[in-house]
Formats: sequence, C-alpha cells, structure tokens
Amino acid sequence: MEWSFLIMESTKIDRALISVSDKTGIAEFARGLNECGIEILSTGGTAKHLAENGIPVLDVSKFTGFAEIMDGRVKTLHPKIFAGILARRDKARDVQVMAELGFPMIDLVVVNLYPFAETISDKNVDLQKAIEMIDIGGPSLIRAAAKNFHSITIATDPSQYTEVLEAIRSSGGTSLELRANLMRAAFRHTAIYDSTIADFFAEDVQSSAELPASICLHLTKRHRLRYGENNHQAAAVYAQLEPGNINLIDARQLNGKELSFNNLLDMDSALHIVKSFEEPVCCVIKHNNPCGVATHKDIAVACEMAFASDSVSAFGSVVGMNRQLDESTAEFLCGSKLFVEAIVASSFSEGALATLKTKPKWRENVRLVATGPLLNDQNGLEFRQVHGGFLAQQRDWLEEEECWKVVTRTQPNPETLAQLKFTWNVCRHVKSNAIVLAANFATVGIGAGQMSRVDSVEIAIAKAGERARGSVLASDAFFPFGDSIERAGQAGVSAIIQPGGSIKDNEVISACNEFGIAMIFTGHRHFRH
Repeated sequence: MEWSFLIMESTKIDRALISVSDKTGIAEFARGLNECGIEILSTGGTAKHLAENGIPVLDVSKFTGFAEIMDGRVKTLHPKIFAGILARRDKARDVQVMAELGFPMIDLVVVNLYPFAETISDKNVDLQKAIEMIDIGGPSLIRAAAKNFHSITIATDPSQYTEVLEAIRSSGGTSLELRANLMRAAFRHTAIYDSTIADFFAEDVQSSAELPASICLHLTKRHRLRYGENNHQAAAVYAQLEPGNINLIDARQLNGKELSFNNLLDMDSALHIVKSFEEPVCCVIKHNNPCGVATHKDIAVACEMAFASDSVSAFGSVVGMNRQLDESTAEFLCGSKLFVEAIVASSFSEGALATLKTKPKWRENVRLVATGPLLNDQNGLEFRQVHGGFLAQQRDWLEEEECWKVVTRTQPNPETLAQLKFTWNVCRHVKSNAIVLAANFATVGIGAGQMSRVDSVEIAIAKAGERARGSVLASDAFFPFGDSIERAGQAGVSAIIQPGGSIKDNEVISACNEFGIAMIFTGHRHFRH
C-alpha cells in the first residue's frame, strides 16, 4: 500500500473533542490534556463528569451555537464539528474554507460508543431500550477522524490514553505511525459495533429453522502462540466478543507453561463435556477425544475413576472438571505417576494449588486454568472452517428422554437406565464413529473416530477388557448390521442405547433379544466429525 501522500509525520494538538460512554480513565486523561494547554470540547454526560473533576471544558452546544435536541439524539452532528475534524490541513482550499467560516480545527477525537452489546446481553431486553443504545453521532465522529488520520488523532479505548498523552507531552502532538495504528483500531471498533447491531436485528435463530442470511464474526487477537498444531505453523488466539459468556479464552491461567494450540483444543473439548453434566464430573482428554469420563459426588473420586478408564491413553492428557479442584483431588493427581499437560476447572482451592506446586515438574510445566462457574449453554451457533468459507450449525443438544423407546424384550431397570443416560451424554462428545462402554457412572472403554462402527466396538471392548461384562454401551448412530451387537453380547454388555433408524433395525433388535440385552432407540443421532 502506498502511503507517500501522507506528508504530515507529526501533528500538533491544540483542541480535543471528548464524548465517551465508558468513562474509565477519562478524567485523568483530560486533566493531562488540559495541563498541556489543549482546549477540551465535550458533550452532555462527559462534560458534566469532567467539570465535576475540576477540568475546564467547553460544552459542544456552546461551541456550535446549537443546543442538543431530541433528548440528546442530535448534539455533535453539526458542520462546525465535522468540518473541524475532516478538514485536510495540507489542502489550501480546506484551510481557506475553515477560515472563511470561522471554524476552528479539531485535532484529537476521543470517543467510545453506547454499550449496545452489554445492553442486549440481557435476553429479556426491551426493544426500545436496545434501539436507544444505537449510537449515531459516535460512529460518525470516529469514522470522520479515522478517515482523516493523516491529520487527526482518534482514541476509542481507555487503553490508548497513556500512549497518546505521552506522545503529546514529549512532542506536542502524535506521530503518523501512532495515528495510523489508532485509525485501524477505530475502524475495527465501529465495524464490530455495527455488526453487533445487525446480528441483533437478524432473524431469531433460536425460534426459527432458518439460519440468518449473514453472520458477522467479531474476533480480536489476544496473543500469539508459540506455534500451531505443529511447530512449523504460525498460530494465535482470537477472542469472540460475547459479553457474559464463560469461556476458555477469558479463563485465568494460574500456573505452568504457555498454553499451546493443541492444549486449547483439548481443553475446549473438556469444557464441552463437563458443562453438559449437572453432577460433579471429571474427564480426561487426549487428541480431542475423551479417554475417560466419570461422575461422583466427590470430585476426587470422579477424577480417579476417569483416569482408571484408560490410564495408558491418559498419559500426556488434558483434564477437565466442573467443580473446584480441591486438595483431595490434587493429592490424588500428585500421588500418582500421571503426566498431564493441563487442567481446566471452575476453580482451584488454595490447598490444591499449594499441593500441586509441591512437585517441581507440576510447578514448572502443568498449566492450571480456572474458568469460573460453568453453565450448560446449549444455545447459539458453532462454526467450522472449510476452504472458501464457514459451516454454521446450532450446538448439539441432548434430546428429551420422552423421545426414547425400549425396543427389546428385556427392559432396563432404573439403575441401568441411569447408566445409559450417563453413557449417552458422554457418547455425543466422542468423534464418530463413536462407541462408549460405561459402568458405575464411569467409562471403561471408548472407541472413537473409526471408519467402521464394528471397529469402534472392538476397540471399546478391548479397552474395557473384563470390565465390559455388565457394562452398558452407547453408539452415536445406528448399527448398520447385527455384527456389532453380537460382539457386544459376547463381551457381556447388558444394555445398549442408540438412535435406531437402520434398514436392519429388526436384525439388530433380534440380536439383542438373543443375548438378553436391553436396548433403547433415542430417535436422535449425535455425530461429531
């Protein structure tokens, strides 16, 4: 991109316009500007705030000679304001027009916008309240100042105030490099704001079978990672702006090395699993698949059961739990010969942190990440990138049990039914073709990602060994043939839950009846590719 036309490397700042919704740090910033001899123009609430802090300020209405109207809907939308911002200092005709009109230049614009995103984060928000949070003058001021960045400095975030003020104090103005960086941030600011409004007024995804005609993804780079899935791939973390949403990106890392690309993928899988359970649950993730999941009223016991599911695969794993990691759990982890990459939990007790840090390798290497209280957020969309675009779908949700139907002569008793419910929930988080064996509310064998379902059955049974006898089995999709049932029956599986819907369902049901296996059809599959 050719920038040679931008001849004004540094510009002196004599006059600033300040109009902010988020007043964080604005009084201190304005005081610094005033000490540098800069005249400050301001509007309504911002002008009042600055005046209350003893900062001299000229109200925009007095500057323009035109009072605010329509409850403040029109205040900065005035030629004297926008001419002062848009006038090109290197264009003689622009400077002449400003002199003829008696309009002074405005050199610094400090604006952030009405809290629209925060307002609509309340699912019961009143429509009229949302409409009043659509800023008109603010985006116009930002865009005007950003367009004229070769002359104008635009600040849209409190985090920028210190750098701007330091530049003014050192040279009386700002450099072209700083103004260009602020311009980029400003256009991102208004783009996200406008797309948030567009998304809000788009068709309601949750009440309609149709997805919106367009989707705006708001992504902000948080930090660069050392590398991606492999060390020759560059990678970074980008945050999606969803106020109030508990997520991995905003979680706090309490210990250990920098999180890797693969750590984050595995931890995200762990979070999806543990958020889907109300009871205390622990899961062990390896290569984006669970190799152990267990529930128990004591989270330490759940953790021990989850690792017992497949202790070999658990080496170098990521652990997730939906409760505070307490001292008993920490003692189990440290007392074993387990090697884990990272642990994500809602929180960590002080005793647990102290225990985990007693082992040098844990203290130096193991990443400990606290998310805060976890909720099962089934609403919303999830995205997958493909060449040329994205695929979007509603999040996979667990269907109501009223849809389920026992199709065999053998009926599951209440205890078996509870085991099947646990196993079915785990199964939808395993990559297809997915087979899960469980007993006593803990997985004992998992077959994941195979091209044939019977291969997944064989892997799950092999992992379980003798523990397969009396276990229950979940399959994420229907069985195309009776061969998988025969193999499960030989291993001693007592009950099966699956969607049904195969043209050979009768063959599958007959095989279950032959082995005395109870089977439930759910009517819904749970592929996870």
